[in-house]
Amino acid sequence: MKKLYAILLSVLCLASVAGCNKFLDMKPTNSLDSESSINSVADAQVALNGLMRQMLSGSFYGRNFFLYGDAKGGDFTVVSNGRGYDGLYTFGHTPTSGTYSGFWTVGYKCIAQINSTLEAISKVKGESSDYDDIEGQLYTLRGMLYFDLARLYGRDYAYDKSALAVPIVLELNSTARIPRSTVEEVYKQALSDLTTGAKTIGKSKKNGFINYYGNLAIQARMAMHMQQWNTALSLCKEIMDGPYKLYSNANWVGSWAKQWGDESIIEFAVNDEEADLGIGSLGIMMVRSGDPVNTRATGYFVASDFWLDRMNEDPTDIRWGVMDEDELADAGKVPGRLGSCYKYVGGLARKGDGKAAPSAVNVKLCRLSEIYLIAAEAAFHNGDKGTAANYLKEISKRSPGLAEPTSSTITLDMILNEKSKECYGEGLRFWDRIRNNQTIEFNDIIAGGEGELPHPNRASSIDRTFFRCILPIDLDEINATGKDILIQNPGY
Repeated sequence: MKKLYAILLSVLCLASVAGCNKFLDMKPTNSLDSESSINSVADAQVALNGLMRQMLSGSFYGRNFFLYGDAKGGDFTVVSNGRGYDGLYTFGHTPTSGTYSGFWTVGYKCIAQINSTLEAISKVKGESSDYDDIEGQLYTLRGMLYFDLARLYGRDYAYDKSALAVPIVLELNSTARIPRSTVEEVYKQALSDLTTGAKTIGKSKKNGFINYYGNLAIQARMAMHMQQWNTALSLCKEIMDGPYKLYSNANWVGSWAKQWGDESIIEFAVNDEEADLGIGSLGIMMVRSGDPVNTRATGYFVASDFWLDRMNEDPTDIRWGVMDEDELADAGKVPGRLGSCYKYVGGLARKGDGKAAPSAVNVKLCRLSEIYLIAAEAAFHNGDKGTAANYLKEISKRSPGLAEPTSSTITLDMILNEKSKECYGEGLRFWDRIRNNQTIEFNDIIAGGEGELPHPNRASSIDRTFFRCILPIDLDEINATGKDILIQNPGY
């Protein structure tokens, strides 16, 4: 038991060091001071539990990664400046402020914990296969982290895979000063980790963890960025043959009030006293200011007019069932404006997904609906419009008032717009627009508002050439590692 507590303590210590290392010895955050102690599968499971808790930090998968995708992709807008997190929408990033450095810090702390646990397992497992599934999960999670860090700090793969991304750290070395690798190199490492992980990770559902199909889902996302359409489609087909099924129209809205849904390929656990961010949770960020149940909500983000225009094409779309009036409607400026999303507080009942707090709602990182939409896009890019339409219509059924797509009517925008409607609030829109080299327009003039809100850090429309499409590396991190080693992104 002492060793179990030692592992938990090491995880807690890692979290506490995050807020202090700037004032101590300025070590780069891709380092870990000591190796975890593991002598059994139970020890390894405790280490994995601690890792999952770190990954659900509000600075990464617990909130900000989701906000990043929709705020920067144009599906979100802000009613006023300065409420918090609007820097994601305004692109208000500099090397010294608004860096959202938690992506880097939390990401590398998780990678350090993965490296530590893998190294410790390698010393005790011998010929035993008992550790296989945990090792498979660890490699899968490291691959996922490197893929997402590369997207945050490096250019899109198809646009400039030779651009710098992030350092690759695969072993423990507290004195290392490691330079950034290119986007291509980081993708290669991520794919290597995912391929290695897929060999031993189990296929059965693991509530709160990741399995073989979750691994394939991350590979499918990567394949889309790499424009490997055949690979993406093949991966999606295998996932579709797995233990998941699409929600019917009758069950879609209610799915947001339940844990471990039929569509959940990757769903991480948030409990009342563990990983619940309270008024800072993902769900509270999207509900309206002064919501009668969540009275402390300040209305950080509302749906853009552009997203609402897409939804308004069909008033019978079942996905309206998680949208409610926003503060513009509440103030009488735009009567009936359904710009507040209640997915992540359990739907309009606002009771969460079965726990005491409505904010303690599991994070659905990947659903089967996304896989169908990836398959549709991959088939479309491959020139097989009939197959693309067949996959797309399985999701577009949620808009019963619109005509089904066919091989003669389907377009790329039709696929991406359907994905925007289906996955609103799930952090995908920005990546879809960037990798397809589309112009992103921002709803800086909000319906019923008082003219255009000033956003001096970006124009009202951008494309992937804009330097702020990737984050700056925090200056403290550069100073800790060395300016000649950790090179800042151009433009910053």
